[in-house]
Amino acid sequence: MRIRIVDAFTDRPFSGNPAGVLILDSDSFPDDSWLQRVAAEVNLSETAFAHPLPPGGEADWALRWFTPATEVDMCGHATLATAHVLHRTGATTGTVRFTARCGVLSVTPEPDGSLTMDFPTSSLTPVPAPDGLAAALGAEPLAVHDTAAHIGDLVVELADEATVRGLAPDFTAIASLSKRGVIATAVADRPEGDYQFVSRGFFPGVGIDEDPVTGSAHTALAPYWSARFGREELTGFQGGARTGLVRVRLRGDRTLLTGHAVTVIDGELHA
Repeated sequence: MRIRIVDAFTDRPFSGNPAGVLILDSDSFPDDSWLQRVAAEVNLSETAFAHPLPPGGEADWALRWFTPATEVDMCGHATLATAHVLHRTGATTGTVRFTARCGVLSVTPEPDGSLTMDFPTSSLTPVPAPDGLAAALGAEPLAVHDTAAHIGDLVVELADEATVRGLAPDFTAIASLSKRGVIATAVADRPEGDYQFVSRGFFPGVGIDEDPVTGSAHTALAPYWSARFGREELTGFQGGARTGLVRVRLRGDRTLLTGHAVTVIDGELHA
């Protein structure tokens, strides 16, 4: 069985967010225990598994995502990586539709080689900062919003770009603060430049201390920063050691996420 490692939200290897991708020949998924063991072996933020669906339905492929520790409801970068593999191998052309835990997601190729994903927009509810949040992050929050059941994160605005980039959080403490994790964000130092906001995502509750570039987080960051800038189209910069760019377009209850992807490993799984 072929397995690929794809760097998502980047146009060059060894940047962005790496994801494992397995395109299955069967018409169903293997046992959950096998999927989880493969994801643990790959040991990246997420490994995606997809199998084809019969023609004529609402989606073309079934898609699931696993961290090394658990299955997740939504994942942007591994969806981007999967669509990249399907297009590069000729398994699909044009828009591809996936059915997943969070509903039907579509991915459309753009003329510049990037891919645009259509995801549900996250809800945002202002909440008081939980006890221990500032200590866990090592920075004082300016505002805190809960994404509730949609993605299960806290969106935490910090003072500036330097504060976000310099975070060295207590991951054990972070794990106790929300269902999935914490998205730290701030306005960019130069919002008139290549990106308007920055972020980092910490998700120790699902086995990921830091996710380099989190597509699903941008379904919350898009409405948050669109309201601030009064614009529906923005670009976010995310990451610590690895970084990437996510172009976002807010369309009411849907958010369009655009980025490039590149395959860095193409091999054989013997299991």
